[in-house]
Amino acid sequence: MPTTTREIHLAARPVGWPEPTDFALVPTELPDPAGGQLVVRNLFMSVDPYMRPKMNDVKSYTPPYELGKPLYGGAVGEVVESRVDGFVPGDLVLHGLGWREHALLDASGARKLEQIAGVAVSHYLGALGSTGLTAYVGLLDMAEFRAGDTVFVSGAAGAVGTMAGQIARLRGAKRVIGSAGSAEKVAHLTEKLGFDAAFNYRDGHLFRQLADAAPDGIEVYFDNVGGDHLEAAIGVLNVRGRVAMCGSVSQYNATEPPPGPRNLSLAVGKRLSLRGFIVTDHYARFPDMIREVGGWLRNGDLVVAETIVDGGLDKAVDAFLGMLRGDNTGKAVVRLS
Repeated sequence: MPTTTREIHLAARPVGWPEPTDFALVPTELPDPAGGQLVVRNLFMSVDPYMRPKMNDVKSYTPPYELGKPLYGGAVGEVVESRVDGFVPGDLVLHGLGWREHALLDASGARKLEQIAGVAVSHYLGALGSTGLTAYVGLLDMAEFRAGDTVFVSGAAGAVGTMAGQIARLRGAKRVIGSAGSAEKVAHLTEKLGFDAAFNYRDGHLFRQLADAAPDGIEVYFDNVGGDHLEAAIGVLNVRGRVAMCGSVSQYNATEPPPGPRNLSLAVGKRLSLRGFIVTDHYARFPDMIREVGGWLRNGDLVVAETIVDGGLDKAVDAFLGMLRGDNTGKAVVRLS
């Protein structure tokens, strides 16, 4: 029988900060699955910073969301109907058709989850999902982290930031420093996640706060923010420092081109390496990440920072807008069922 369900569409392209009216909650009916397809009841969906630029009609590394069509993103769900060998009702799968209560998808777009004892299902969208892989690849492969490095992570209380800082600590960093947007988040970084130092970037001069936290400079900067944070990090990086350029959330809602960084010329004399990356290019590293991060989770060495928004699909837009404002600590997910 067809499945009656709901999904969220992009109703208008945001100008600057998105508004609730840019989205529409739409009832729909999914047909029965054809051969090779699954129907999945979504349990959790992810809301992530990368989704905001996809709402703009501009050329990028991935196609933009289409007006009047459903949004999409990471989700974990339970198979309710299968027309493919290897998947049966009750299986938990990770897939890319979030922003809806049920998903009809080809089995090639679903990854069956082999659950680790004691690990929550939602963590497969965060610590054991693309979030964890982004932090892992960015720190170890892009920034070429080495034990004994001093590491600075911007947006450190966010999904990727909480993971990048902890991976650096567990891999033997000399010092891990984070920036966040409130005193509560700063305390969370140092008291719960093991950062050696953290500061509220709203409290004063950004470069001075970073320089005070890293009197001997930094070797690695994990950049989630861009803009003034990148400028400050360039000023504090030591010779042959490395930057993993993961995102520029400070600019996603800007209506004018941002200035700077104004000191990029320092990258020449300091022989800095600045490397941008997209996590989808590095899925081959998933097994290594799962093995190492999963081990830390089992042993209790890594703390999962997560903000779960209840209320189902009706609260998904609120959760997304709250994530853009920085309301979340760690990974932001919506509980759908």
